[in-house]
Formats: sequence, structure tokens, C-alpha cells
Amino acid sequence: MKRVDDFRLRFGDKEYVPIMIGGMGVDISTAGLALEAARLGGIGHISDAMVEDVSDRRFDTTFVKDKTKLYKHNILNMDKSSVQFDLERLAEAQRLHIGRTMEAKKGPGLIFVNCMEKLTMNGPKETLRTRLNAALDAGIDGITLSAGLHFGSFALMADHPRFREAKLGIIVSSVRALQIFLRKNAKLDRLPDYVIVEGPLAGGHLGFGLDDWKEFDLHVITQEVLDYLKKEGLSIPVIAAGGVFTGSDAVSFLEMGAAGVQVATRFTVTKECGLPDKVKQEYFKASEEDIIVNGVSPTGYPMRMLKNTPAIGAGIRPGCESYGYLLDASGNCAYINSYNREVLANNGSDKGISVMDKTCLCTHMRNFNCWTCGHYTYRLKDTSHKLPNGDYQLLSAEHVFKDYQFSTDNTIALPEKEL
Repeated sequence: MKRVDDFRLRFGDKEYVPIMIGGMGVDISTAGLALEAARLGGIGHISDAMVEDVSDRRFDTTFVKDKTKLYKHNILNMDKSSVQFDLERLAEAQRLHIGRTMEAKKGPGLIFVNCMEKLTMNGPKETLRTRLNAALDAGIDGITLSAGLHFGSFALMADHPRFREAKLGIIVSSVRALQIFLRKNAKLDRLPDYVIVEGPLAGGHLGFGLDDWKEFDLHVITQEVLDYLKKEGLSIPVIAAGGVFTGSDAVSFLEMGAAGVQVATRFTVTKECGLPDKVKQEYFKASEEDIIVNGVSPTGYPMRMLKNTPAIGAGIRPGCESYGYLLDASGNCAYINSYNREVLANNGSDKGISVMDKTCLCTHMRNFNCWTCGHYTYRLKDTSHKLPNGDYQLLSAEHVFKDYQFSTDNTIALPEKEL
């Protein structure tokens, strides 16, 4: 019986443990979690979602406070089109978050940053260009392009001196999406260094329809991508993601030709994960029936989460003046539209309103009140010990990483009981 450790992920002449920890924003995939993956010889992700707020928490900067003060006059205004990010400050926060993380890196692995195209920030092209290039400035090992098709993202980095040095990858959920991406970027003569194939059982936003995600299977999609790349004579490592819960699950993809796997769910209940401990216990205690896929995200993508997540049905005032990460190019957001509708229906008052169809993803993610999760979150209780008070023992990232790396026969190693 093979183990994950019998395989290696290769970039050029370098080899890595073929385990990649996915990029969970907003600072759920902390620098500490990514650093552990790199120390152990794998690949860890941090996220640049709400990077100014993350910087404020990590380094006691005042990016969010200053932005809020600048746009304080607009807080009660239904129109948010005037709220813009200062691109120089955005770049500063990005370089600080990533640069400090890279300075702390030890071990043979890599650290990537997850960049979501759907963080439109009332200036989609300008803010994405700033985030991507600042990440390269800060020395990031690689950039994973997620939450969007990213047809123009390579071009936004093409003039950067590290454009052909850093590892650049994309997340797709179909072979067609990969084909279009490659065609759109052919003139740059720059292939992606890796392709993450994300299936329908992944956590957070999904690249499938709200009503048809159950019709797809990660093994089938991964094989289609592998077959397409082979047919085209393209040697691009393929990383399988979404529902890879055990080392044996990972091996099943490695044996079919995937270069590695991306995992995240089991790391949500580690000590290094950025979720508050009380939220980690919600993940441990969840049943299969507690996990739903809904359409409350303003991005337009379906999203998997716990059904008791506080973000569902909340009617908080949009926090665009402080955050504003999902404002489109015209300063609009689907949550703002729903919120304004409910306020008008409540005689112009926001007291006691509930917004069921959308949620303020920015504020709720920032406050860890949007409990996105993977399909197999209900199995987390089988990975640890239940404590006398009813809680579960938190795990270390090293324990989970090594369990993926060395386990066989679909077994899951429990941690040593804490006294």
C-alpha cells in the first residue's frame, strides 16, 4: 500500500512533499500554518483577502482605521461608489504581510499566496494588478489565482522582473476553463507552473452551479485535465483539491497521475489555524446535515458553510468604508442591494432587519462569522479526542500534515491525548 510520501511534487529540478495547504482567507490560513507546511517540505498558502485588516492585526498598522476615517462621511450613504482603496497603501500592506512571512520561512518547502479575482475592491483591474505585483515584490514563492477565470491576470504581472521566476498557478473546475485560460494567455509565452483542479466537495466558494454541483466528481475532472494536457504535450503539474480527507484519498489521485493534492478542511481545527477556538469546536461538532451549499455570497458563486453560521440572515450595515472588498467596478455589491431593499421595506430603518438572500461577506469573514467549510467537515470529530467538557482536542498542523504524508488504508492517526 503506497503512501503520499512515496511520491514527490516536482517544479524543475526541485522536489517537494506533494501536500499543499489551501489558501483560506481572511487569515484563516495564517502565516504560521503556511510556515509549518514549508518547514515540513510541502507548500503552504496564505491569503491576501482583506490584507490591510490582516496587516493591522499582525503588525499593529492602521490601514483600516485610516480608510474608515477617510470615508466616514459616507457610512450612511446607500451609494458606495466613492469608496476607493489607496493603491500605495494596499501595496504596502501586501508587501508587509507577505514579506514578513517569507522572512520567517524555514525548511525546504514553499509558500504561495492565494489571490482571488472576485476581490474586486471597486477597481478590479487596478487593485488586482497592485496585489499581484506587490506579492512578487515581497518575494513570494508562488501565486495561486483563484475565485475567477483570471484571463487577464498573467498580463497584469508580465512586466514584473519575477514574472517568469515565481511559480504561478490557477484553480479550475473544468477542462474547458483551463483551455480558455491557456488560449487567452498564449501570446505571453508563459504557461502556468501548476493547475489546481478543484472539485465540488471543496470548502468555501465553488466553481459549479448551485443546483448541479452534485453531478460532478473530482476524479473525473482531474482525469479529463490530465488527458487534455497529455494530448497537448504540456507538462504542467496537476494538483487535485476538494474532498481529499485522508492520505489514501491523496494516493488515489497521485496514482492516477496528479502531481499533488491540496487540502484544507482538516487544518481548520489545528492550533495554527486562524479561526477562533470556539469556531473550531463548531467544525468538530458538525454533522453531515449541518453542512449546506447556498447562494448567500455576493460574488455569485455558490458557497459551502455550516448552516448555523451567524452570517446567514444577518442584517448588518455594509462595512464598505472600512473593507469594501467586494464592491464591483461601479461600486455595487449584491449584499448592498439586498440590504437597501430590506431597509426600504422597513420604513427606512435598519433596526431588526434580516437579509436572507445575501450576506456581507467582508465584515462577516473579517469577524470569523462566516463558517465556510469543506464537505467532509462532519468527519473531523473522528480525527481527535473528545474532552471531558464535550470539546475536542485541537491538533497541530504537523500532526495533520504527517498523517496525510505517512498514513495508509484510509486510517487517520489520532494525536496523543493531552493531560
